[in-house]
Amino acid sequence: MEGFWTNIRLAFFSAIAAFILGVILALFRISPVPSLQWIGTAYVNVVRNTPLTAIMVIGILVVWGQLSIQFSSDFNLNFFILATISLTIYHAPFFCEAIRSGVNTVPLGQAEAARSIGLSFLPAARLVILPQALRGAITPIGNTLIALTKNTTVAVAASVTDISAVMRAMIESNPNLMIYIFLTIAIGFCLIVIPIGLLTTWLSNRLAVQN
Repeated sequence: MEGFWTNIRLAFFSAIAAFILGVILALFRISPVPSLQWIGTAYVNVVRNTPLTAIMVIGILVVWGQLSIQFSSDFNLNFFILATISLTIYHAPFFCEAIRSGVNTVPLGQAEAARSIGLSFLPAARLVILPQALRGAITPIGNTLIALTKNTTVAVAASVTDISAVMRAMIESNPNLMIYIFLTIAIGFCLIVIPIGLLTTWLSNRLAVQN
């Protein structure tokens, strides 16, 4: 249970941070400023095609090992924070693209109406575009949350004792029970991710824009 609790905390904190960063990247990508569009596009394309394990290892070997940057004097908490940052960096582009897909569902007339009443880009995005875009992006955001939750097992590469590390230790101690241990962990993940899928499906149907 402690292993699963570690994964849940990793998913919770990194999901919040990645969503915020994803919103910022989405604003960059739909911005009328070409340089911001380039930054957003470059970040999405580079990070989305970089393996999460590589990002985790870079955090350990470079940020902690070479640069000696520590976020906490507590050994376990320091690596937990590094894993959370790595998960945030990796999943932010996926949140960005999910939100951008929601922006594409907003009628063009909404942005034109916002400009006609004198709103600049940021107020128009905050008050008009994003609220409607988020309603249309609930399903892809839910899919990203599910992927993030499952990807928390990669945190073992950052020396975090998550459920995958616990499973490996259990299998090494009880190799004759390997199948049962694996199935127990798999069922545990199903119990975590299935409610996320059900909730996002319900919210998508509940908040769908009626044509």
